[in-house]
Amino acid sequence: MMTYKNVNEALEWASSFLMDNGREPTAARIVMQHVLGTSYSGVMLHLQSELTAEQQKKFKALIEEHASGRPVQYCVGSEEFYGRSFIVDESVLIPRPETEELVFGTINRIPKLFQHQTLKLADIGTGSGAIAISMKMECPELTVIATDLSKEALATAQKNAQRLEADIDFRLGDLTAPLAGEKFDIVLSNPPYIAFDEVQVMSSVVLEHEPHSALFAEEEGLILYRQLAEQLPACMNRPALIGLEIGYTQGEKVAKFFQDSFPQATVSIEKDINGKPRMIFCEIHV
Repeated sequence: MMTYKNVNEALEWASSFLMDNGREPTAARIVMQHVLGTSYSGVMLHLQSELTAEQQKKFKALIEEHASGRPVQYCVGSEEFYGRSFIVDESVLIPRPETEELVFGTINRIPKLFQHQTLKLADIGTGSGAIAISMKMECPELTVIATDLSKEALATAQKNAQRLEADIDFRLGDLTAPLAGEKFDIVLSNPPYIAFDEVQVMSSVVLEHEPHSALFAEEEGLILYRQLAEQLPACMNRPALIGLEIGYTQGEKVAKFFQDSFPQATVSIEKDINGKPRMIFCEIHV
């Protein structure tokens, strides 16, 4: 078996091997963090430390697994989101950094829009639970309900909530159906929004491993936004806040859905850190 004198040598081999196989070399560091059970800074502090035979074997196997095409987050079973580690597997979409901006934008708007703190939030299509759990952890006074159409996704989200000790009410069902008869102050959603004809330009790693039900949607990726815009007026208190992640080409169309449904609301299209339109916020005033 190939041996490495220390952590640094292992990372150098893995980075080169991954590049040769068309993968990002930074994945080597993610795998090493997992193998050592430490943080990025922990890896940097132990570059000259020796790896045990078992650690070498595990590191090599995970690097080869990722090189073959499986997303590194599924290989190690976790992904970082808003400063916390979330369990991920093939039942859920891997949380993206752009979605952190939806959480951040929501938290910033809460004190400006609401006078009271006892707010009720719904996360529709929760997946791994990243949005719902992050909101509860950052704003403990919130009552948080999280829904998903997938039993498997809800099971993963529940594991994350238990592990992070977040009190979330998880419900199985499509869009607003599990919320029937209730009113909410905040509704967030990162629904499937990729059009089916975009398949040819997508990464094979994503297509072959991440759940298609969490990626693709009909009506050029817009159907769930249209349905949410139609259904949410019956679910919202006044004042209220709706926040959505969108595909970067969908801003104007999604904004119109919500402006039509909430004529008196302030609907804004917000850009992500890369300067692409990525979020819609609909602020519903009294």
